[in-house]
Amino acid sequence: MKLGAIEAGGTKFVCAIGDEEGSIFEKIVIPTEAPEITMPKVYEFFKGKGIERMGVGSFGPIDLNEKAGTYGQIQKTPKIDWIGFPLADSLSEKLGVPVTVDTDVNVAALSESRWGNATDVDTCLYITVGTGIGAGAVVNGQTLKGLSHPEMGHIGVRRHEEDSFSGACPYHQDCLEGMASGPAIEARWGKAGVELSEDPRVWEIEAHYLAQALVNYIYIISPERIIMGGGVMQQTHLFDLIRKKVVEMLNGYVSSPRLTEENINEYIVPPGLTNEAGVKGALGLAMK
Repeated sequence: MKLGAIEAGGTKFVCAIGDEEGSIFEKIVIPTEAPEITMPKVYEFFKGKGIERMGVGSFGPIDLNEKAGTYGQIQKTPKIDWIGFPLADSLSEKLGVPVTVDTDVNVAALSESRWGNATDVDTCLYITVGTGIGAGAVVNGQTLKGLSHPEMGHIGVRRHEEDSFSGACPYHQDCLEGMASGPAIEARWGKAGVELSEDPRVWEIEAHYLAQALVNYIYIISPERIIMGGGVMQQTHLFDLIRKKVVEMLNGYVSSPRLTEENINEYIVPPGLTNEAGVKGALGLAMK
């Protein structure tokens, strides 16, 4: 079966044609501009390719209530041109196929559970730390949704004792995203993270916030593996700092051999699919 897949990000749309096995036959990258500029290029790529279904992992917030008349509609996003755009309906109408939509981080978690670094567990969490912070989860083969989709990047965190930065989130100021995203690092230190690789103060504070978040997710969702991706996590020395702090913060409260100093390296891991996690996850979504 030929399937269509879109990873609809804030800077680019990755469009692909593949199959149920996760194989990708054809792929194109289209810049994310206003809908009237971007979407005609998307329709053109898929037209006449014989796809039978489509999955979309989208930036958000986006309506994921399949019973609502606004299913697949972009909601209150910083990308003002996209607010209210009926992403699922427009694709279904133009291409004549059923379209399933989820968040970009949920589909990344889905792809890691099927083809990446979480194939041996039933529950996993994927968090991306970059321009923003978002996380998605898969529980027994299903992505986590409810009232809306999880907004794990906007949880509250305790301030590091040496951090006087006020926060960079336009909605909550000092939430997780406001304190630990790429823009937060740059606003706090006056340089991008890539220029601060050798400064231990930067990554001590960063690990403090990210480890807190992971501990909260462990308490609430109890994932069997946590996968961390995104531009900030390219600073690979962060992994060991975060792992150590997670073990310290849990303080033995959750009894699992996975959450010990001996095994934490296999519990908090980088993505297995690198740059294709989103688009492969959209293929997985199309199968549903």
